[in-house]
Amino acid sequence: MSVLEIPVTTIDGERTTFGALLGGKAALVVNVASRCGLTPQYTGLVALQRTYADRGFTVVGVPCNQFMGQEPGTAEEIKQFCSTTYGVDFPLLEKTEVNGPGRHPLYAELTTLPDAGGKAGDIEWNFEKFLVGADGTVVARFRPRVAPEAPEIAEAIEKVIA
Repeated sequence: MSVLEIPVTTIDGERTTFGALLGGKAALVVNVASRCGLTPQYTGLVALQRTYADRGFTVVGVPCNQFMGQEPGTAEEIKQFCSTTYGVDFPLLEKTEVNGPGRHPLYAELTTLPDAGGKAGDIEWNFEKFLVGADGTVVARFRPRVAPEAPEIAEAIEKVIA
């Protein structure tokens, strides 16, 4: 099955496929949390969305509460936090497990890709990033401490939307 065919549910409870959610765009998929030391990365994610949205790109936020309970809120609380605190205007999925036996099929596929150091497997922490081409190819993985503003992320996005 292509990553584009994987069923996902939006934060509003709408069931769709990952491909339909993307609507033919490339995407940076990020597991997010509201109470994490890396939460300020939302600022950079919003900037990426605004910079590249008109060129066939979107950020997709995936709330996850698996890392020290740093995303405890309800769907409504998460949406409100993202909107009012950071002006998030990119799609959010429902709260999702990214590791372990309950790992969502999307993350089962994404985590097979190694990072720049050659390491695949489990998500290390909140704000791990995967770049997915419009054709569903998972092309890059960036660990949590790689900021959305990092040149390697912009370079990778430019390549997949060119």
